[in-house]
This record gives sequence, structure tokens and C-alpha cells, in this order.
Amino acid sequence: MDFALVLIAAIALLALGAPIFLALGLSGVLGLFLARGSLGLSFAPTSLIGQLDSFELVALPLFILMGSFLSATPVGSLLFNAARKWLGSFRGSLAICTVAACTLFGAVSGVSVAGVAAVGSIAVPEMLKSGYSQRLAAGSVVSAGALAMLIPPSVPFIIYGAISGVSIAQLFIGGIVPGLTLALALSLYIAVRTRLHPEEAPVVEVKYTWSDRLNIMGDIWHALLLVIIVLGSIYFGIATPSEAAAFGAAGAFFIALWFGQRQLASIGKILAESARVSGAILLIMGCAKIFGDYLNLIQVPQTFAASLVDSGLPAPLIMAGIMLLLIILGMLVDAISLIVVTAPIFVPVVTALGYDPLWFGIVMVLNLEMAVVTPPVGLNLYALRGVCPDLPIEQIIRGSLPFVLVQLAVLTLFVAFPKLGLWLPQFVQ
Repeated sequence: MDFALVLIAAIALLALGAPIFLALGLSGVLGLFLARGSLGLSFAPTSLIGQLDSFELVALPLFILMGSFLSATPVGSLLFNAARKWLGSFRGSLAICTVAACTLFGAVSGVSVAGVAAVGSIAVPEMLKSGYSQRLAAGSVVSAGALAMLIPPSVPFIIYGAISGVSIAQLFIGGIVPGLTLALALSLYIAVRTRLHPEEAPVVEVKYTWSDRLNIMGDIWHALLLVIIVLGSIYFGIATPSEAAAFGAAGAFFIALWFGQRQLASIGKILAESARVSGAILLIMGCAKIFGDYLNLIQVPQTFAASLVDSGLPAPLIMAGIMLLLIILGMLVDAISLIVVTAPIFVPVVTALGYDPLWFGIVMVLNLEMAVVTPPVGLNLYALRGVCPDLPIEQIIRGSLPFVLVQLAVLTLFVAFPKLGLWLPQFVQ
């Protein structure tokens, strides 16, 4: 009865438009009070501080800061131009270049909306000017921008690792194969689609020489070096993810200076925006921990896991149900909040079913990539609308839907064959 009251309180607060951190925090405090009386209220600050008092979480604001510095530079457009010159000119090449540029930008950002804004602001106008359909242009950008959630350094992996106790470095390594697989799948879909519907992507004959390709590398060497420093230091055991994030933030700062971001006002704006985003995420995590500790106190995750295991249903069927639930919830709640709320509940279930929590973290983030490109809460949709105001939101949404099916196909592949997501972490280990 008490649990139902707490759940109703959380839903009511969300329905009234309360921020998710407030809904989780207040309903969690209510639950602790109902479960332990006034003594339970003392658990709330301990839960919040205990969640945030983690060295691993230092990586989160630093990687966000790194992405914010790079978003203030033309790195996104340079990566798009580099991909364009290296891939050449063929039907659908501009959309495939967008996928490649977003993949590279994701490796120096970790935030999907940053990739959409940085690459989309140059890629969409170029595609529309070349005669590409609005749907193809929009869909390729919003779906490829989501690759930053999988391609390390990934903010969702940092959050999942902090909550579940899974190694963030192992999660980073585990995200490489599904990230590159999804990038390849999106590219293949674009190639097939433009071959079947050539009117959506006219061929623009532009010849690039090897001199052009080598010269453009001189414009992106700093971004590539930053990727090598950050990820190389993690994979070779030279630095922890938090230490590598510090290197990355410092490197991004110098890249911003290189591109002329020297005014105190612009640097202050970048720092303020990074602090706002980081604070919002950390506040959600802390308040979700209060709610999660209440659930653990009354043993909801344990009871839920035991009931599913004892139900006699096949483990793959239960896992398919969890994936379907995450897809539905992802349409209503942003990906970061969903990880914070659901991971403490689902990880015990997954572990009890015999699955590796590292694998579940990988497929969970792969699943939630769809959350950022599906309405009504898809952040990438509105990020693209913000940088391309002439593009109708209806066209952006309709353009993203076929790409969501590609994401779903890749998710199904990695859920059906867990070893595909685990072989690289096991090999590196």
C-alpha cells in the first residue's frame, strides 16, 4: 500500500510538470518516511551524497566540458568536410559523410545533442543545397548524432557504471563494436535507400585529389590527437576515465583557443553551460538514488528479480520484454533519467538471469539511442530544429523513423548474440 502511494506521488508530480529530480527526490523521501518514520528521513541526504561522492563521476562534468569546448569550434564542420573528401562523390555520399562525421565527433564529445548541433548545422544545409530530401537529411543527422552515446567517451556509460558498479573503462571498450556496427548499418541503409529512390539524393559530381584529402587532415589533426590521447590513455591503462577526462577537457580548451575562443565572455559562457548541464545530470542522479534506496529498503528490485526468475519464462523472452519496456519508456523520458531510474531495478534481474551486467549496460545504451530520436521527448529532434529552423519539425520526426528501425535491427542483433558485445572487452582485458 505504501509503495503504491509513493508511486502515485511520483507520477502525479511528473504529470504536474515537476522536474524529474524533484519528483524522484520528494517521492523517495516520502517512501523513506513511510517505511522508517522520522529515522528514514536521515537516509535521504546520505543517499544523495553517497551517490555523488565517487571519483568515477568526476569524468562526467569533465567530458561534458570537453564536448562544450569543441561545440564552440568548427571541429564538427571540419570533420564533415574531411569525411566528404575522403569518401568522395557518389549517390548518398553526403548523408554517409554525416554518419562518419558524427561518429568521429562522438569520439571527442560523448554528448549526442552536441554532435547533432555541430555536424547538423553544416551537413543539413549542404545536403539540401545539393537536392537531398528533407527527410533523408534530417534522419541521417539525428540518428548519427546518437552514436555519441555509444562511441566512447560516453556520458551514459559513465552514469551506468557509477550506478551499477561496472567498470567504466570496460563499458567504453564495449561500446566500440556496437557503435561502429550501428554506423555501418546506417551507412548501408542510406546507400540502399538512395539506390532505390535516387530522387532523394542526386549525384553531385565533385572530384577530390589525394592532395585535397591530405590537406584536410591538417585541419582535423587536433581532434584526432585528442581522441588518441583520451581513449588511448584509458585502453592502455595509463589513466583512469576520470584522469583521461581531465586531459580531454584541457585539450579541448586549447583547441578552442586555437580557433579563437579567447574572450573571457565566450569561455565563461562555455563553463557556465557545462556547469548547468553537469549539475542537472548529477542532481537527477542524486535524487534518483534516494528513490532507489527506498526501493531497495522495501526490496522491490530483489522481489521483482525473484518473481521473474521463478516465473519459468525463458530468459531471452524476459530480456525481450525489458528491451520493449525501455523502448516505450524512452519515448516518454529522456535517456539519462531512464538509466538512473531503471538500472538499479533491471541490473539485479539481468544478473539473476545469468547475463553479464557489462553486456546489459551496452545493450541498454544501444536501446536508449532510440530515445533521443523518437518523439515526444527525443532531444536530438529538437536540437536539429534549433540549428536548422527552416526545417519543419514534422519532417525531422518523419525522417527519423526509418532510421529508428535500423537502430532496432542492430539492437536485436546484440541482444540475440551477447558475445558480439563482449568479445572486445574480454580481448582487451
